[in-house]
Amino acid sequence: MKLARLIYANSLFCLLAALLVGCGQGTGGGSGAGGGTGSSSSGSNSGGEIKVGEFASLTGKEATFGISSHEGTLLAVEEINAAGGILGKQVKLITEDTQSKPGESATVVNKLIARDSVIAVLGEVASSRSMEAAPICQKNKIPMISPSSTNPKVTESGDYVFRVCFIDPFQGTVMANFATSTLKAKKVAIFTDAKSDYSKGLAKFFKEKYLANGGTISSELDYNGGDKDFKAQLTTIRGGSPDAVFVPGYYTDVALICIQAKQLGLNVPLLGGDGWESEKLTEIGKDSVEGHYFSTHYHPEVGTEISKKFLENYKKRFNGKIPDALAANGYDSMLMLADGIKRAGGTDSAKLRDALAATKDLTLVTGVITINQQRDADKSAVILQIKNGGYKFLESIKP
Repeated sequence: MKLARLIYANSLFCLLAALLVGCGQGTGGGSGAGGGTGSSSSGSNSGGEIKVGEFASLTGKEATFGISSHEGTLLAVEEINAAGGILGKQVKLITEDTQSKPGESATVVNKLIARDSVIAVLGEVASSRSMEAAPICQKNKIPMISPSSTNPKVTESGDYVFRVCFIDPFQGTVMANFATSTLKAKKVAIFTDAKSDYSKGLAKFFKEKYLANGGTISSELDYNGGDKDFKAQLTTIRGGSPDAVFVPGYYTDVALICIQAKQLGLNVPLLGGDGWESEKLTEIGKDSVEGHYFSTHYHPEVGTEISKKFLENYKKRFNGKIPDALAANGYDSMLMLADGIKRAGGTDSAKLRDALAATKDLTLVTGVITINQQRDADKSAVILQIKNGGYKFLESIKP
């Protein structure tokens, strides 16, 4: 057992040593003048540790998202520390649960900054909750990296707010082109969660590109996240005889929508975004979700060297569990932060902000990323189809 642990620790050290050297591909420099009014961190995490805050939906209706993202983040921290830390310091991850509730992000992020004196914040998966926290991080000049929030408004809070995922204009475009070119769908219905910024944003960008492609929208209807009965809206959608239905929601609602669509005889492809990706989707939806499609950030079959090592190490760490895109994005958010700290030469908030803004051609698990002027990641998306209770990789699409 001890020998096995030693071999594993050595393999982690080799991986992180190579990774952190590779992370140095980003360019230094950058500009940007804060803009907040709070006190700036001086990189004063004393002693031998660097405190990093994380806020995630570890409980509540989007818990699978938060747990996956946290596991990926935790794995990255453990590997970094096993490889000697960052600039000789160990990373201390301090995690808070948002409970998937509005209002909790602001509460816990204020705690992380004021009580724990973290030098950066990682989170959240849900766009609405990231948008709560972003102004707080900006005000206090604490760099924030969202692993998976795709609404464009997330990084509009200021120059201390970043993300490691692609954004909805790209994701919506990818799925609109997929509907037009691959599915040959001439008429599509759109079914949106009226309570979700993520859903409304993704629906908007899908519609714009689909119409530009020459398609027709047969109907546009709303629901409220957490609803249980969608039959009235689905009956209206069925009446428009669409070739496909775009449902940019989260997995629990989507699974119920798929079940009720099938019960009503609405037998056309349903399409969505990364909010679909959870084991709960197939667990709840069973055969009703078979054959439908969604875009996301990662699939184990992508097969790059770094993604292969991530898959292997994640399975070892979490009892054989296969990582999803949320886990991969969580892992990548920590690696991007580590790369920024290394290039900044410390944790001074202004220098770290500039280093993150200058990230270029950084090789991560979910692809090669460059941070653009809006502090969003330019990177590829993958399209998956639900097959035999799992997710079949179809294609990877570059920006």
